[in-house]
Amino acid sequence: MSDEKRDFDKEAAAWDEHPARVQLAGDVTAAISRQVVLSADMDVLDFGCGTGLVTLRLAPLVKSITGVDSSRGMLNVLVAKVAKQDVTNVRTLLLDLEAGDALSDEYDLIVSNMTLHHIREVGPLLARFYKAISPGGHLCLCDLDLDDGLFHDDNQGVFHPGFDRAILRRVFMDAGFEDVRDTTAAEVTKPTRLGGLRRFTIFLMTGLKRSAG
Repeated sequence: MSDEKRDFDKEAAAWDEHPARVQLAGDVTAAISRQVVLSADMDVLDFGCGTGLVTLRLAPLVKSITGVDSSRGMLNVLVAKVAKQDVTNVRTLLLDLEAGDALSDEYDLIVSNMTLHHIREVGPLLARFYKAISPGGHLCLCDLDLDDGLFHDDNQGVFHPGFDRAILRRVFMDAGFEDVRDTTAAEVTKPTRLGGLRRFTIFLMTGLKRSAG
């Protein structure tokens, strides 16, 4: 694992050229739709949205969606796609929550796909998500099961070699979430730097912020 942050700005322009990433976004969106009832009155935040592969799939199903990322390059790609597709309910927000930037609005649903392993301290982040979610709302996080650090060809900016679901469920509960559940959202088979193909699984973990009373 690496203590250095990865420069996603440099990767933004070619990010969507990888079919596996596009396929994964579709699988993740489908998994979220199976676990949470999406509706036209929901305000959603996509944390670590990148170029919006999940954001734009969720947009037709909800009232609004805010794509948050710490990479301006990634957000610029998303902004261009929003304009080209004439999408009216997507906005972008350049934020680095690890650097102390704040989430000022409230959301019915926060989603995140393949971002958590790039976050040094997961617990404080989930606590901030809890505060930003409306009562009765959900958190949906997709990320890697434990992968021995082999999923990425270069582990720069990777702070967790996947996650143990049982441990992460406890982090969810410690942040205040209830009815915490997990399911396998997708599988990715790819070569590793050690040679040969390996199958990696991506989980979806959901948590509920209980309504007051």
